[in-house]
Amino acid sequence: MKSLYDIAAPAKLNLFLHIVGRRADGYHLLESVFMLIDWCDTLHFEVRQDGQISREDLSSSLPENDLVVRAARALQKHSGSAMGAHIAIDKRIPSQAGMGGGSSDAASTLLALNRLWQLNLGLDVLLPIGLSLGADVPFFLSGHNAWVSGIGEKITPIDLPCAQFLVVKPNAGLPTAQIFSHPDLKRDTEPAIISGFAADAYGFGRNDLQAVAQRICPEVDQALSWLTNLGMNGRMTGSGSAVFARTLSDSSNQVLPGFIVKQCHNLPVHPLYGWAG
Repeated sequence: MKSLYDIAAPAKLNLFLHIVGRRADGYHLLESVFMLIDWCDTLHFEVRQDGQISREDLSSSLPENDLVVRAARALQKHSGSAMGAHIAIDKRIPSQAGMGGGSSDAASTLLALNRLWQLNLGLDVLLPIGLSLGADVPFFLSGHNAWVSGIGEKITPIDLPCAQFLVVKPNAGLPTAQIFSHPDLKRDTEPAIISGFAADAYGFGRNDLQAVAQRICPEVDQALSWLTNLGMNGRMTGSGSAVFARTLSDSSNQVLPGFIVKQCHNLPVHPLYGWAG
């Protein structure tokens, strides 16, 4: 095998996000449900025999040492593989959106190169590599919608009803560090349980980061108000700036000038589910 083309890296939405504490090292303890959706980046991989890792941007430009390159090098270092890769990325998931695009790209890179380089590493090996790259990477590696806790490393697979969502992304982004370091951030939400969520999967809880985000980025508030005017109960995903709402009818024709608006469906599993050795 010398190449893998059209490898999907799906985005996620946080159905809720509670901050339940903070560790001594500054990391926040969270509870959330991460849900995969069909808004995807697409990656293409070709083996390089010289051991080099190279990247080609097919749409928007990415930083030189982005998560895809870092993931490839981390896997190369861990496995001792002498093979390299040329990776081309068609980037469609917006950045600084709270949708996990970079983490998803990293996870798909680990899974694809694990197969392309014939390493046959299992999730027990890939998950720690993913966690070293970012807190959301293990979720995408695990490949299933999940209840997520801790700093993102505790993952319990769950099943979710099929549903469609209207996702709205302002032009402005929100750096995660700015949100989590804000002095007004609520950090003491009472822990919840999965059974409480299951009783109202698409209405449970809130996003504890949303109030701070609305102060920092007025466009978040504008997008949420627009969804409310459409009769939808909007909520921010992750650390924003994208917001979303469940829609029971076709909303693909909705337009909000100056914003990206996309109707998405949730996915039962990751497109690469089962790819770990």
